[in-house]
Amino acid sequence: MVVFGTRPEAIKMAPVIRALRQKAEILCQVTVTAQHREMLDQVLELFKIVPDFDLNLMKQGQTLTDITTRVLCGLREVFQRELPDLILVHGDTTTTFVAALAAFYAQIPVGHIEAGLRTGNKYSPFPEEMNRKLATVLTDLHFAPTETAKKNLLLEGVEPEKIFVTGNTVIDALLSTMKPEYGFHDPHIQQILEQGKELRMILVTTHRRENLGEPMRQIYQALRSTLEMFPDTYVIFPVHKNPKVRKVVTEILGSHPRVNLVEPLDYEPFVNLMARSHLILTDSGGIQEEAPSLGIPVLVVRDTTERPEAVGAGTVSLVGTEYDSVFMEMKRLLSDQNAYKKMSMACNPYGDGCAADRIAEIISGKRV
Repeated sequence: MVVFGTRPEAIKMAPVIRALRQKAEILCQVTVTAQHREMLDQVLELFKIVPDFDLNLMKQGQTLTDITTRVLCGLREVFQRELPDLILVHGDTTTTFVAALAAFYAQIPVGHIEAGLRTGNKYSPFPEEMNRKLATVLTDLHFAPTETAKKNLLLEGVEPEKIFVTGNTVIDALLSTMKPEYGFHDPHIQQILEQGKELRMILVTTHRRENLGEPMRQIYQALRSTLEMFPDTYVIFPVHKNPKVRKVVTEILGSHPRVNLVEPLDYEPFVNLMARSHLILTDSGGIQEEAPSLGIPVLVVRDTTERPEAVGAGTVSLVGTEYDSVFMEMKRLLSDQNAYKKMSMACNPYGDGCAADRIAEIISGKRV
């Protein structure tokens, strides 16, 4: 049984579900908690995934405690009724940790996809860093995307025979979704791209809890200064629905003529928008893995990253959240063609698009 609750999990689990369902000997059920609702549904529709069980737990103003208790109680009933042989979870969401805990209570083995990512700071990212670590101690099969992730698990005492380096399934999803001749159904996006045809597009996303408030304010001020220095640039910014994000974005960037604030995009148009961008400014984890496959440099506005492989490979630069560091790095990449080319041509360390097939093969051959 595959369990997930958010859009990023759904994107990365979709190739795994497809690969498992191609195995005649495996019956693959899907349970969603709907920790996110609207954004999750977009991905389910795109990848044609119909959940067997939908807990539909999302509520307005929900806290981490609310999510944790509702997921735990909801999954208890599903697990007791279905008694799956293996629970598969992904990454670092609250659904991931709680599903692993619920499986442990039901004495059902757990497989953790995208296991072993670490920053070493339990509050950054919050709560994701601890969700991953807590899931690790409850996991029986650890599907690590890279050798670095495997080393992290070994340092924490995980048995080597329980760790499998597979690559990251997000690359599988990306390669199956990107289309060179993609046409945007949203006329507003299409119009923005037409108007900016002669300009360089900067794609921006921010949503991290630890960046709320002053860090975001400094990021957006640096972005505004960059636009003033480089009149051949413009911004497309799908703004997160969090009111705290929207307030600061609107205040600092809303009036700029070359800033286009748009609603969050479905996965398919967003991937194809990434492919058309010149530069990406983000605090997202998934984008750090995806954009290098498209040859797009990524500036990560965070103080830590659980994905150091991309930094080491040169596809990603960790720039923090202070005005000076964000502005100087954007200025460097927009004015130095050699620096830009070096980042855009670096090799993606996250895999070849076959991670899901490897995971399905391992599960098919295992008796947990």
